Amino acid sequence: MNEVKPQPQLSSKGSIAIDTDGLSLLINQCRLKDKKAQKDLYDRFAPTLYAKIRRYIPEFSNANEILNESFFKILTNLDTYAATGSFEGWMHRITINTIMDFLRKSIKHSQAIKSDTEEIEVAIPETSVGKIAYKELLALVHSLPDAQRSVFNMFVFDDYSHKEIAIHLGITENNSRWHLNDARRRLKEKIDALK
Repeated sequence: MNEVKPQPQLSSKGSIAIDTDGLSLLINQCRLKDKKAQKDLYDRFAPTLYAKIRRYIPEFSNANEILNESFFKILTNLDTYAATGSFEGWMHRITINTIMDFLRKSIKHSQAIKSDTEEIEVAIPETSVGKIAYKELLALVHSLPDAQRSVFNMFVFDDYSHKEIAIHLGITENNSRWHLNDARRRLKEKIDALK
C-alpha cells in the first residue's frame, strides 16, 4: 500500500506553505468524505473544543450535544474554509456560534431586564483565586445562572465586547453589563465563602 505524502501548498502570496503536521492533507481527505480522516480530525480537536464548550455549558449531555453539532457543522462546511486563516480558529468560531445558538434559546426564557446599569468592577483578590484549583473555579463558574455564566465566559475568557455579547445572545448591552456584574458579585461571594 503506497502512502500518500502531503504536497506543499501554495500560500496566497505564491510561496510554498509547509504543512508539518499533515493538517492540510487531513482536511482534504475529510472534504472527500473519508470516514477515517473525519474520525482523526474529531480525535485531534474534540478535546480542545469540548473544554471550551464545558466552560459555557455545565451539563454533560448538553455539552456533548453541542460538540457533536459543532463537528457536524465543521465537517459539512469544510468547503467554505478558505485556508486564509487558522483552521483551529475557524473551528473555534463554528463552535462558539453553536454554543451561542444554544444559549440564546435558553437565555430568552430567563432574561432579566436591567436598563439602568453601570459597570461596577467587583474585585476578586488574586490570593483567593490562587488558592482555588481549576476544577473548583470551573465548578463555581458552572454554578452561575445561564445568562451570567455565558456573559462572564464571553467577556472574561473570549474577549467579546458588551456590544458583541448583546448581538450573540439577543440581549441589550445593559443586560450584558448587568449579567457580568452579577456574575462577578456571585463569584466573589462564593470565593469568600471558601476562605
